[in-house]
Amino acid sequence: MKVVIAIDSLKGSLSSIEAGMAIKEGVLQAKPDAEVIVKPLADGGEGTTDALIEGMNGEQIDLTVTGPMHAPVNAYYGYLKDSNTAVMEMASAAGITLVPDDTKDPLLATSYGVGEMINHALQKGCRNFIIGIGGSATNDGGIGMLKALGARFFDENGMDAGEGGQALAKVSRIDISGLNPLLREAHIQVACDVNNPLCGENGSTYVYGPQKGVTENQKKQLDEAMAHFAQITSKTLGTDYCNTPGAGAAGGLGFAFLSYLGAALTPGIELILNAVGLEQELSDADVVVTGEGRLDFQTAMGKAPVGVAKLAKKHHAKVIAFAGSVTKEAAACNKEGIDAFFPILRNICTLAEAMDSATAKANMTATAEQVFRLL
Repeated sequence: MKVVIAIDSLKGSLSSIEAGMAIKEGVLQAKPDAEVIVKPLADGGEGTTDALIEGMNGEQIDLTVTGPMHAPVNAYYGYLKDSNTAVMEMASAAGITLVPDDTKDPLLATSYGVGEMINHALQKGCRNFIIGIGGSATNDGGIGMLKALGARFFDENGMDAGEGGQALAKVSRIDISGLNPLLREAHIQVACDVNNPLCGENGSTYVYGPQKGVTENQKKQLDEAMAHFAQITSKTLGTDYCNTPGAGAAGGLGFAFLSYLGAALTPGIELILNAVGLEQELSDADVVVTGEGRLDFQTAMGKAPVGVAKLAKKHHAKVIAFAGSVTKEAAACNKEGIDAFFPILRNICTLAEAMDSATAKANMTATAEQVFRLL
């Protein structure tokens, strides 16, 4: 029997690989001669960098960059030497969690640190990039990131237009001649799970601006400024990505990646499954195991476990999911390729006890063993 395991982390309890190894232990207790492969799983959002560092023998690269409110912050990205790949989350450099509620200011918040991370990885020799862009504090159209990479944005007087959302309306001329030349050799894939265009009522400012501090009075003004920036970009580069799905992600960072860096925006789960080479292992798998902390209706709507299940069904494998807890609505997962799912809790306990990593690991192993005894 060949078993392939790709389970999402149980947040606050087990990492993706820890959960996977616990399942492997249970499978081998039931079936010692099984071939068991464990792959890291993430959806391109928070925790993706950690999952790929741990699951693909990556290295954590620590660095200090300019934070969203212009003060230095400690950030990191993953370096996967074998494939010359950098795995990063923009939130590490410009995330909303780095800004206290009372200091949120979309007019000043900058994505400059994201560009510094990319520069650092380019200098290190990375030419492949996987970048998650969820959880941003910025609404700057990516101007900050692009400035860090060498682009220049001038106002009508030929002066630097500045940074943050306040710079967008001022941009009159763009000079990309100074962009880091190493970018020409780079292949950038952006994990993006939103379909918002750059501007308008479904755009970055109206939909995501409020959580970043955009007030009702600022929406129209900032949205018009973003449209102005897109227009100057289009005139300079001869491209038009303003209405491309995902352009409005991360305060317009999606637009900057598309327009200036030739990046591809891809659903996070698709990007990660491809990066870890899951499909190659599934081609001859008998059983595929997936899961996450809580299986519910959202899981069925296309979260990581369902991404795994759909891929497994292409190769006619049986799919089992394990979870810390399951809701009544989790039954919808059965229609999405998960043949059966099992909560791992084995007795009545408090949430803190259930989430204790040693307890969760033991429960995961024991549940997997019993299920595979039946198989």
